[in-house]
Amino acid sequence: MTRVCLVAKEGVDLRTDLFSYETARKALATYDLSEPWANAVAADTVSLGSAVSLLNDLDWYLARLVDDVLVREPSVSPHEWLSRPLARQIRDGDVSHDEVVNRLKVYGVDEENRLVDPTQVLRGDAADGAYERAEYEESVVVRVSQEEFL
Repeated sequence: MTRVCLVAKEGVDLRTDLFSYETARKALATYDLSEPWANAVAADTVSLGSAVSLLNDLDWYLARLVDDVLVREPSVSPHEWLSRPLARQIRDGDVSHDEVVNRLKVYGVDEENRLVDPTQVLRGDAADGAYERAEYEESVVVRVSQEEFL
């Protein structure tokens, strides 16, 4: 299963605000939503293609309510997430899994269980999950495309 995670903009109650729009409500009706972090909503989809399609359906709402979109595809990495543009590139066959392990955006998870303080880093080795944010007990690693990196 491919997981999609929407990280809310500051001050947005994402679940409530998304469901206030009929079209978004219909697009999400078949998904069981969860809240992996206090400022995020996630849904499991059947494939990377269906995850990208769902995000395309929600694009108007994402532009208004969402600060970042994360996609976790187990065939790429069981622990690290992909940015939306990188997920699209992998789905389209424009890049391979092996090309995208070193350019990262790393979020800290604060005391309130919110994703905060995204920092871009270049990982020196290609080991999956090898980057930690020392100032936070937990971190979330997101692989990003070359175009997104700095």
